[in-house]
Amino acid sequence: MNLILLRHGKAEDLNPMGDGARALVEKGRDQARRAALILKRAKLLPEIVLTSPLVRARQTADEFCETAGIPGAVIQGWLACGMDPQQALRELSSFGEFKQILLVGHEPDFSRLIEWVVGASGGSVEMKKGAIACLQVTPPARHGTLVFLIPPKLTGEPGA
Repeated sequence: MNLILLRHGKAEDLNPMGDGARALVEKGRDQARRAALILKRAKLLPEIVLTSPLVRARQTADEFCETAGIPGAVIQGWLACGMDPQQALRELSSFGEFKQILLVGHEPDFSRLIEWVVGASGGSVEMKKGAIACLQVTPPARHGTLVFLIPPKLTGEPGA
């Protein structure tokens, strides 16, 4: 399967209700829309979108789905901050009927997942807010291939 990772867009720095309640700012909404347009143009739209339950991730998923014209995201608790790569692949094995899945989540979780899947030792990956990556994997197997990683500055983001 193609596992597409979309890091949530830029969110407010603080929210009195706590980290989980931090909402997207307009730049973050724009990042989500740009990601949808890029994947749409590349004919890489997902069959299903899975998102972290945190507000900024859910809002990123909502903007993405609306722009892409696809059904809304399914909230998955295991995508919350602190996701374990091994658990993620175990969870994804229950979605084996899908060839293309989009995950909306957080850092450093996505970087760790990429590094774990491709077996990076000593190297590191960084997914900035609004970045898109694609892994070819067959969950629950660990090993896969990094197909692409697109930082937000290459999505046409103003000021990047």
